[in-house]
Amino acid sequence: MPPVRDPGRSRPTQRADCVPQLPCDEPGCNRWFRNLSGLTQHKRTYHPSFSRYPEGFRNNPGLLGSVEHEDHVADRSSPLPDHASDGYQGEDLLDREREAMSAKFIGPGSKVYRNYHPGLNARKCDDRGQFLPDDAPPPPRAEKVPNDWNPYRNRLEFELADFLFTHAEMSAKKIDMLLEIWAALLLESGGQPLFMNHADLYGVIDSTRVGNVRWENFTIQYAGEERNNDPAPWMSDVYDVWFRDPREVIHNILANSRFTDELDYVPYREYDASNDQRRWQDFMILGDDPTTGGATLVPVILGSDKTTVSVATGQTDYYPLYLSIGNVRNTVRRAHRNAVVLIGFLAMPKTTREHASTPAFRRFKRQLFHSSLTRILHSLCRPMKVPETVLFGDNYYRRVIYALAAYITDYEEQVLLSCIVRNWCPKCLAHRDNLDENALRRSREHCDTVIEEFELCKLWETYGIVGDIVPFTNDFPRADIHQMLSPDILHQLIKGSFKDHLVDWVERYLVHIHGKSEVEKILDDIDRRIAAVAPFTGLRRFPQGRHFKQWTGDNSKGLMKVYIAAIEGHVPKDVVRTFRAFLEFCYLVRRNVITEQTLTEIDDALSRFHRFREVFRNAGVIETFSLPRQHAMKHYPYLIHQFGAPNGLCSSITESKHVKAVKRPYRRTNRFKALGQMILINQRLDKLTAAWADFQQRGMLNGTCLSKAFEVLGSHTNQISEGQDAADEGDEQTASYEEDAGDTLDDPMAINAHVSLTRKYQRARAKNVGALAAELGVPEIPTILCRFLHSQLHPTDTRNPEDIPLYECPFFDGKIRVYNSACSTFFAPSDLSGTHGMRREYIRSCPMWRNEGPRYDCVFVVTDPQADGMRGLDVARILCFFSFKYQGTLFPCAVVHWFDRIGDGPDTATGMWIVRPSRRTHNLRNIAIIHINTIYRAAHLIPVYSSHNIDPRGIKPHHSYDTFHSFYVNNTLITTHLKSHSNTLWNSGMTGAPI
Repeated sequence: MPPVRDPGRSRPTQRADCVPQLPCDEPGCNRWFRNLSGLTQHKRTYHPSFSRYPEGFRNNPGLLGSVEHEDHVADRSSPLPDHASDGYQGEDLLDREREAMSAKFIGPGSKVYRNYHPGLNARKCDDRGQFLPDDAPPPPRAEKVPNDWNPYRNRLEFELADFLFTHAEMSAKKIDMLLEIWAALLLESGGQPLFMNHADLYGVIDSTRVGNVRWENFTIQYAGEERNNDPAPWMSDVYDVWFRDPREVIHNILANSRFTDELDYVPYREYDASNDQRRWQDFMILGDDPTTGGATLVPVILGSDKTTVSVATGQTDYYPLYLSIGNVRNTVRRAHRNAVVLIGFLAMPKTTREHASTPAFRRFKRQLFHSSLTRILHSLCRPMKVPETVLFGDNYYRRVIYALAAYITDYEEQVLLSCIVRNWCPKCLAHRDNLDENALRRSREHCDTVIEEFELCKLWETYGIVGDIVPFTNDFPRADIHQMLSPDILHQLIKGSFKDHLVDWVERYLVHIHGKSEVEKILDDIDRRIAAVAPFTGLRRFPQGRHFKQWTGDNSKGLMKVYIAAIEGHVPKDVVRTFRAFLEFCYLVRRNVITEQTLTEIDDALSRFHRFREVFRNAGVIETFSLPRQHAMKHYPYLIHQFGAPNGLCSSITESKHVKAVKRPYRRTNRFKALGQMILINQRLDKLTAAWADFQQRGMLNGTCLSKAFEVLGSHTNQISEGQDAADEGDEQTASYEEDAGDTLDDPMAINAHVSLTRKYQRARAKNVGALAAELGVPEIPTILCRFLHSQLHPTDTRNPEDIPLYECPFFDGKIRVYNSACSTFFAPSDLSGTHGMRREYIRSCPMWRNEGPRYDCVFVVTDPQADGMRGLDVARILCFFSFKYQGTLFPCAVVHWFDRIGDGPDTATGMWIVRPSRRTHNLRNIAIIHINTIYRAAHLIPVYSSHNIDPRGIKPHHSYDTFHSFYVNNTLITTHLKSHSNTLWNSGMTGAPI
């Protein structure tokens, strides 16, 4: 068993005649039960108690660890009360299966191991559900011909249809125009265009069989009593709900060959082999049912959120419903690789102002929502009890059992889903006037119990329960809406706690202290500080400050990265410490992998946040901290145990899906009865995506259409490659100013980080060392280059390069090539990345950036691989990228200006390291030439505004590094781990900025 980290929590006293009294003794669990049988069933389902090292590991080389390494933890559980026993003497089924539990190392180096669930072990079977031996080949299936493009005639036809409909999103009229021009071009040679018109193209797409899950609809109408002779209009309205069968959608996800290597088939617990600490990453839940032995558990993840597609032409809203499965790994779900699927559009009843606020209408809207979900998910009800046989992407069949596991949504919809009163917590029973008090967690059993005992008014006032609504989860086995509600980094932390609470409190604090007239000057100064921050890949710009009405999640995320440095000096230290603790909490919970040590750091950050935020209450700025979104932070440690890393269940995933599934399809409609057109567009997009995956699996999409044509003709493709290189370079240069966000890569992770020069060098810049020295204004460049060459050719020479006589150094005066940027590829699973966690960003060093001024980025340089975190790194500013050849060897290099660290550790208030430009004797800049292999990735520096008497009013972002003389190292943009003997880049172990 994992070590007991929470010996017990204080629970409020409850009435014995209405509330269960038997507590669960598992660490971190606050569930209570009426009798021992209920407790036993709960522990079987949610706390399967197999040990880390099952009996038999010692003598079995195929299993891990040894008995000597097993933790021996004293039994800290409290004795059961006398009334707890109900005569039930059943045994835990998992006790009999512990010896059968499998365990194995995962990944290179045997650094991580997993204990797999012994019962839900995803055994392979045939199409009738009969289990097969582990080494059995896949059941025979009808093989598709490698060149069968049906319903398309050839590759060119498929790729043209995919380009026009998916990528170009071309309208029907423009498609017809393009095809007419093409037909006119082909008249002379007697050829025919691939499609006659848009109707021909749409017909071919519609005839695609793979990925076809048809849309259905049903109607709902008010069926209650009309209490007067003049019923409200909404009582007679008919509400349409459109949906796709979620069971078929899940079948398509499981059968998708692109996800074969990205699925977890068996629930597991993961441990660090070096210290046996538990790790939480991807979402998987544990369960136990003797009828599901050998089955594959498929946790169903739902998400919904209203979205507005048009305001100028009238308020047009839609209510999409999404589905994913917990077997898909978090990186795939966040990388938007069709692992999150649109399955429905819910109804949004509206009525006149007179009736909009009536209790009857509000009750109808709530029950309409839950009844719609029940109807949409109805097909999953039976296979939640009895396993069904499903084909997977590896061509094997497996028996599948479903479970409603998680629901992704914001607080407003959590209130609707959990049938609670607004301003109460949907996860616990804390009273809305004191949310941070210790309280029991909500559960379906507790809710049913108190509903039976109390009147509706009592439920509303004492428990925050809307007792006359039946949640949809009551219609499904083992489903509890209170347990399904997942953490939401975007709305609870970024938009809620940060933007709506902390930033607002700072402004109210400044008004309280300085008065309204003086505070406007201070806020203007804060805005100028934010606007003067140097550019950085992925950093959102605020040229006019932050005073605009429509705040998006991206705006809030951008402000988080620079706000703490902008307010320092204007607010007390405890306010800065409040933001520091909050940001630490945010970056810790959004890590891709969370360990027991991370949980300790999360608890510490939360404790400090609660302590330092009292500065706002003490100043009279606020009266209470009973804020549901901020209170949700208290539940994150438990939710990490329940769901894994929270970044895989954030509402930013569903909100980004809005763009592809709702907003862009809406813009392609004629706005008349747009929903039907949007559904058809989504169906065609799904068919094209499924066809692409099918053709890709059969190896039919290797290369490009043009390269295949040249291959058939026997021609060379060098010109193609050169053209593609130029196109790639062009793409890099035309990224928008606000959205220079880097690229996601689907390549497998081979290394943690790599930097390479871009393909295209600058022909108009310096071509030799002397010209480079003149261009940079650094006359000592030739001398520095000689010493650099000596260090490269004689790496074992331990002398200081400056002490080496020049006559011992090789001399170079040949040609060089200068580059404006380099490409940094690194492992960043906590950021928006590819399916394997890889991300690519550009490091700029150019005399003119977007016609606004020079841009010379900063980087982290590894100077001591053996040191811990920042102490093993130095910060440098790139003055120039260049390359040259010496004795047949290519040397890609960078001219850098070093920065010195101020102090032996980070600043105590902000938690960020402080650096300043390094100077040598006679106040000369400390310039060096380094090999780009020593660069880890880009760094971002923010001026320490409070230590300067410089008015940032006229300072542009590209002036920042030249104007100020001390800087914070912006930890919020360090988005990956740089480990040096298990130490992370940031002293407190933080990873990147929120989603």
